[in-house]
Amino acid sequence: MRLFRGRSNLLSTTSIRSYATSSPKDRLGKALGLDHFLLRSRALSLYRSVIRGTRQIGDPTTRAETRNFARAEFERHRDVTDLGHIRYLLSTGKTEWESMERYIGGR
Repeated sequence: MRLFRGRSNLLSTTSIRSYATSSPKDRLGKALGLDHFLLRSRALSLYRSVIRGTRQIGDPTTRAETRNFARAEFERHRDVTDLGHIRYLLSTGKTEWESMERYIGGR
């Protein structure tokens, strides 16, 4: 068995061969439908806006707690696949963030 040196990892020829010969479905996992893909994009957009918005919080402890809370909420609902439930979570998450944002930025 030969080893190939990459930038920072070693790969055996058997692992490269098994990756190359396995079906794309095995490598990529379950493919997302268009609706799931679009909602995933909206969820990432909401998460990014929350993280960006927390920069305005002056107290470092409150800022860290807010970021940790947001991350925990997104992680907690990571495996939700029902489209209606995802839409509900996005809607309530956006509403909650907009109400918090008023207190943070004084908008």
